Amino acid sequence: MRILVVSTPVGSLGSGQGGGVELTAFALVAGLLRRGHQVSVLAAAGSVLPAACRRAQLWLESGVDQPSWQHRPQQSPVEIPAGGLLPRFWRRALGRQADVDVIVNLAYDWLPIWLTPHVATPIAHLISMGSVGQAMDAVIAEVAALHPERFAFHTAAQAADFALPGPPRLVGNGFDLSRYRFEPRPEPLLGWAGRVAPEKGLEDAAAVAAALDLPLAVWGLRQDAAYAERVEASVPPGTLQWRGFLPTEQLQAELGRCAVLLNTPKWNEAFGNVVVEAMACGVPVAAYARGGPGELVQPGVNGALASPDDRQALAEAVRRAQRIERAACRRWVEQHCSQEVFAGRIEAWLEAVTRGITSPQPPGPV
Repeated sequence: MRILVVSTPVGSLGSGQGGGVELTAFALVAGLLRRGHQVSVLAAAGSVLPAACRRAQLWLESGVDQPSWQHRPQQSPVEIPAGGLLPRFWRRALGRQADVDVIVNLAYDWLPIWLTPHVATPIAHLISMGSVGQAMDAVIAEVAALHPERFAFHTAAQAADFALPGPPRLVGNGFDLSRYRFEPRPEPLLGWAGRVAPEKGLEDAAAVAAALDLPLAVWGLRQDAAYAERVEASVPPGTLQWRGFLPTEQLQAELGRCAVLLNTPKWNEAFGNVVVEAMACGVPVAAYARGGPGELVQPGVNGALASPDDRQALAEAVRRAQRIERAACRRWVEQHCSQEVFAGRIEAWLEAVTRGITSPQPPGPV
């Protein structure tokens, strides 16, 4: 297939601003290239593709970043800033649609979904978040009623947020496991990774680390500096080790040293990339039983679950997770979340999209 992948309009690829969508984009492009497809990527100016994606043609557009739906009230209207990157993406994508067989949209935005019934070349949407806005919920429900095959989701927990006409197509996510080194010998260190913002629940992980008298290494972009300062002030000095946003090679080398990764979402996390990245290094995960991480963590196999927002239960989950065989975590990722497995699911979905097939749906990835 000739495939155009339209990236997130929230920052350039490689900047970290796009969160987990960046990792998904790289895995999707690399996997489809290896399966023999012709792939182009439309992304913000300044974007850089990793070596595994270099055979893809990179189209760049300049413009104002699109505001994320993630940090706005549920009733917020659709907003596109003057000179916005989002409409410039789609002006270029639609101008080149005759050159491709399918357009893959990675942006969690109203415009490309609304365009779907009005465009000759099929647009396939990999939805990256759960419900965060009424306008988004409505347009997904409206277009899914007409073209259910055009939507794919990372997990069942995420898909359950939306009014869909039938069973969702679940594709999980994929990781280049050659980039993650298995570490059998952990240090007395807990880990936490993600955007440093309130919906990620870092304050709970910090409190648990303090209660267990263990340091907590924190990786990720400080999206909300005031929030980060409040979290640090809530625990004894030295509890938090701020490691910053790191490229995969450096992140996995540090992450693998952790005894346990804590995952503490306060919202319905669509997947949980850092959960899988930790497991790929052999690190078991203690997570709240909420959203995608609640599906990825298999108690006794690759981690332990705790009731959402229950810090005491999370501390107990850390203790259980420390007893898990680290090699089992890596094996689970190899079976369920490799880049090859993910690319196969994406390929099957896009083939169905180009043929207009709506059923039967394959089973979920986990």
